[in-house]
Parts: sequence; structure tokens; C-alpha cells
Amino acid sequence: MKTITEILAAELKQKSAYVENVVRLLDEGNTIPFIARYRKELHGSMDDTALRTLETRLQYLRNLQERKEEVCKAIAGQEKLTEELEQAILAASTLAEVEDLYRPYKQKRRTRATVAKEKGLEPLARAIFAQDGQNPALLAAAYVDEQKGVESLDDALAGASDIIAEMISDNPDIRKALRIKMERFAVISVQAADPEKESVYELYYSFSTQVSRLQNHQILAINRGEKEGFLKVGVSLPGTEGQALVCRMVLKPTAAVSVFVRAAAEDAYNRLIAPSAERELRNILTDRAAEAAIENFALNLKPLLLQRPVKGFVTMGLDPGYRNGCKVAVVDGTGKVLDTGVVYPTFSQKKKEEAIEVLSRMIRKHNVKHIAIGNGTASRETEAMTVQMLKACPGVSYMIVNEAGASVYSASKLAAEEFPEYDVNLRSAVSIARRLQDPLAELVKIDPKAIGVGQYQHDMPQKRLDESLGAVVEDCVNAVGVDLNTASASLLQRVSGLNGVIAKNIVAYREENGAFSSRSQLKKVAKLGPKAYQQCAGFLRVPESKEILDNTGVHPESYDAAQKLLTLCGYEKNDVASGSIGQLQERFASFGAEKAAEHCGVGVPTLEDVIKEILKPGRDPRDELPAPILRTDVLEMKDLKPGMVLSGTVRNVVDFGVFVDIGVHQDGLVHISQLSSKRVSHPKELVQVGDVVEVTVLEVDEKRKRIGLTMKNGS
Repeated sequence: MKTITEILAAELKQKSAYVENVVRLLDEGNTIPFIARYRKELHGSMDDTALRTLETRLQYLRNLQERKEEVCKAIAGQEKLTEELEQAILAASTLAEVEDLYRPYKQKRRTRATVAKEKGLEPLARAIFAQDGQNPALLAAAYVDEQKGVESLDDALAGASDIIAEMISDNPDIRKALRIKMERFAVISVQAADPEKESVYELYYSFSTQVSRLQNHQILAINRGEKEGFLKVGVSLPGTEGQALVCRMVLKPTAAVSVFVRAAAEDAYNRLIAPSAERELRNILTDRAAEAAIENFALNLKPLLLQRPVKGFVTMGLDPGYRNGCKVAVVDGTGKVLDTGVVYPTFSQKKKEEAIEVLSRMIRKHNVKHIAIGNGTASRETEAMTVQMLKACPGVSYMIVNEAGASVYSASKLAAEEFPEYDVNLRSAVSIARRLQDPLAELVKIDPKAIGVGQYQHDMPQKRLDESLGAVVEDCVNAVGVDLNTASASLLQRVSGLNGVIAKNIVAYREENGAFSSRSQLKKVAKLGPKAYQQCAGFLRVPESKEILDNTGVHPESYDAAQKLLTLCGYEKNDVASGSIGQLQERFASFGAEKAAEHCGVGVPTLEDVIKEILKPGRDPRDELPAPILRTDVLEMKDLKPGMVLSGTVRNVVDFGVFVDIGVHQDGLVHISQLSSKRVSHPKELVQVGDVVEVTVLEVDEKRKRIGLTMKNGS
């Protein structure tokens, strides 16, 4: 029988030794970012996604193993565990198979079969089910006993039938065969609970298809429609295929009993197996769709967090609104608040002119370079006012920023601690400005579910969703690296090896002792022990340190190797600081990678990473991404005409298409059929959140606020 390591190696197509190393590293308390970045030699340079998959699957297989042991122990406690049954349980590859094998031995609630067994009818049921040619009625005559509650022949036969039905229902082979058949051939039928009632689920008011053809977003929509009372849903095999399968598996060609057992088998299917199989299949479909939606959410979240920052410029954040006005915050290049205010551009023409005057004065006073406008209520009017204002402010540009989650953050305890002097509305404007400057640093303060790049997130298993999105945030933060002297506690706690308490202790130490002058100084922070230091050090940057490597992704454990490499190639650390190591790659290559790695005492992957880091100390990997689109003019929906070609930014990627911000208040939809002339299984194959794409307008429906786009012109 295969070990967990062997199963993982086969599934992930990795060497067993690599898998074994990763399992050991995880069990030792190492984080995925640390393993991915600083233990490449031990796992063959798997990326963080592969390592996360391994970790999740490892947990499932360990839970499966634990459940197998529990089931074997429970059956053994009943003295019914045979060697054959034990081997079947241990060989099961899924939890469903284990539960099927355990079903006959589980403690059941009181059933019709239980009552029949209490009346002593189990031997009769087993005799009839043996189907050896004996007449059921003759067999049943011996079991008529008024004292036991079996008052007639019909009572005895009915009780025997109930027991046989439950025996058939508990048969793991039947359950497994039916599960396979239903996943391939079952049909889902959806009807309106009230056909006269309007809803967003009208597409499913009369809907039917094979479950094998059902799309994940359809599953989630149908589930929600059913939950909200708009839809009625049923899943079944066509005709009598389910009954036929059960009968084929239990009937013997014995005329005297086949009619009786057939009736019991059909009863077993209709009363016991079919409802259970339908529930199980619905759960399988929901789990599949939820897992796909969580994966899609994670895929969308990663590029959103890793958007290229617009750093180093004074930025104005505008949080639009009608009744409470437009909240304004100006922050400097580091995100520090310089000014705040409220203007009312939607109240009247006079108020709009006053708003332009106030904002223009703030722009001149603080030398504002960029304006970030939240995309919520009154965004279109605020954008129009901004464009009018910018005609007199040359060199200033604006960008519509997705404000999803900003209100959640501004009302949070974290925001109150960060900005105790500002009210909730002004905090939101600060957050919007900072989102343009450094999306990652700002978005980590918000529950990922509130960021708005998923589908049906409130219908997902919340624990699994939180784990998945939390892993994405962790991977993004560690991929970029964090400035130890400027990072907030929210950002620091996402660094490998750190938690909320240690992050706050780092900030407290910084406030009490001034800026960190080296990575090694971290060892003085309360509760930051050797293990935490090992995990976090390589991901924290200290630009102020005299040790140039403290401002790179080189881990302190590899500092000696970096020094040996520099010496080997004829350089010193001062050359790194001055950027005078342009020939490093060539000298390394001419010496030979394997030979150089051996000389430096590390593996080739680690040494190659060291080279990459010391060539660009302090580098931000996001700077290599396409710059966001900053605008100086505005388009309105009425300006759009079919055939117009525009540049836009991908805002969300879902199963059925891509939503693109083209500079109007409403995002346009590129349906999956309009992504390419070639067949596309899922939009994620072609685009991701944050991509700048060229689109052509197909249709504009102002009344329903819908814009249809195509990307086929660029295919």
C-alpha cells in the first residue's frame, strides 16, 4: 500500500525525496514563503502554489488516514472487523469510500429495518436475500408471532423487505457504482417556485441539463436561488436507470424470490438510496464549484495585490458621496496625511464651483501629482468635476480606484487606532489615496473577502476561503518584501514567521528606539525568537543598514556565501552599493555554476537568487509590471459607440468572462466567447486582474447599464 509521500509524489509529479523534504519542513514549523524562497535545493524549486497544493493535500490525506483508523477501531469494537474489510478500508482513496464501508456498522437512528430486526426478522431477511430458490412466503410462515408483534405473513414479509432494503442501501459497492453513474449521467432539473415572481434567477426558471455539463457559476447561482426561495431543484438519473443499476447488482436469476427482492431493491433505491445520492451529488457539485470559485478568487486577488504602485508622489484621495459630500484626503509620498476636507460637488452648480476652488487650492498648496477617485456612489459626477478642474492643473492626472472594502476598513478598530483624529468618512478617503500609492500595503488591512474580485464569496465555506485568500496575501507580501522601518503592523504580521503580537512589538520597538539599523537588531524584539527570525529575516528590508545585503532578499544565512561569490568574481560589497557589479553574471557563468556554488557552500538555486538580489538591491518586483492607466479626461456611457477601440484595465475575472474598466463609471463585460477567436476554457487562461487590454465596444445598453466588449480584434 502506498505511503502518503508516495501518493503526493505521484499526484504532484515530483520526486519522493522532494515531497518528503517539504513534509518534514512543514512539520518543523517552516512557512510556505520561507520554504519556497530559501529551501529550493530541498524541493527542486517548487513554487509557492505547488507547495500550497502539497500542504492542502497532505492535510487531507492525514485526515483520511486518521478517519480510517477511527473506523477500523469502531468496527473492531463491535467484533465485526474482518481482515478483508480492514484491507478495503485501508485501501480507500477518499473519505466517501471510507464512510460507505462504515455505513453498515454505524449507530443508526431508529428505522423501519431496526424495528423489524427487534421483532426477530433478520434471519428471514437474510434467508430470502440469499435467493437460493426457496419460496419467501413459506420461509416467512415460521416467523409469524403475535407476541413479537408479527401478526401475519404480510407483517413478516414487510419487515423482511425493510431489512433487505437497508442491507442494499448500506452496500458500499452499490453506493460507489451509483455515485460514478450519477456524476456522469444524472440530470438537474430547475423550476421557478413562483413563475410570476421577477428575480435575477429567471434564466433558471425552466432549466435542465446533465450535471456533467453544469458550469461552476451555474451551480452556485442555482444553489443561491434555491436558498432564497426562488427556485426548486431536483437531481436524478433519467427514467429507471438508478433502479435498474441496483437491481442488476443484487438480483440472482431465481424466479421464486426475484420478484420479492426486486421490490425490496426498488424500495431501497426510491426510499433510501436516491434521496441520499441526490444530497451527496449536490454536495459534490457544490464543493467542486466552491473550490473553483475560491481558486478563481485567489487568482484574481494576487494580481490585484501586486499591482504596480504609484510611489513617491503627493496624492489626493476622493471618496465620492451625495448626502455627506465628497471626502478629501491629501497624503505625501510616504502615505502620511497632509490635509483633509469635505466638498459638495453634487449639491448645486455653485457648490460644484466651490469644490473645484477648494480642491485646486489644496493641489497647489501640497503640489499634488495624482488624484485617486473611489468608484462608489457619485463617482461619475466626481470624476466629471475632476476633469473640469484638471484643465487648470497641468501635469495632474487621476485614476478611478476600486474602493471595495474601504468602508469596512474605515469603520474597523485598526483604522480607529491608525487615525484616531479622523472620522470614518475621512479615513476612507485616506485609504483610497494610499491604494493608488501602494495597493499591497493598504489592501492587507482589509479582509480579502471584502476586496470584491470574486463570485458568491458569502456562499463559500468561510474557513477554506479565509485560508486560501490568507495564503495569497502572505505569498504576495513576502514576494515583494517589507520595509522594516515604515511598514504598518498590518503589513508586518503577514510576513513569514510573524504574527499580530510580534508585529505590534516590532512597531513598538521602532517607536521607542528609533529606526532599525540592521536585520540582526530584530532579535531584540520581544517574543521574536530564533525560529521567527529565521523565517522572517529574508523578507524584511532595512534600507538604512550599513550592511547592503540587509536591503535585499538575500537571507542572513547566505551572507557568507554572497561575500564569497563577490570575492570570487573580483568584487567587494561597496561595489554592490555603487552598482558597479555589471559583469557579475558573466564572471559567474565563466567560473561555472556548480563549481561556484560548491566554493560558496550553497546550492546553485540559492546562489542564482543571491546574484539576482545583489544586482538590484532594494528592488521592488512590482516596478517591472505595466503602469496603471492615469487619465486626464472622462468618457460617459452616452459617448460610447459600437466599434470604438479603447484601452482598459481588467477589474475582475469570472467563469463567464472579464469585467474591464474602460474609463466610464460602469465596467464593461467581455464575455468568454468574445475573448479570442480560439476556444477558451476559462478567462484566466488569457488575462488576470490588473492587465491593461485593448477592447472594442460591441453594444451599449444605457437603461440596464450594460456595456458589451470584445477582445477578438487583438487575437
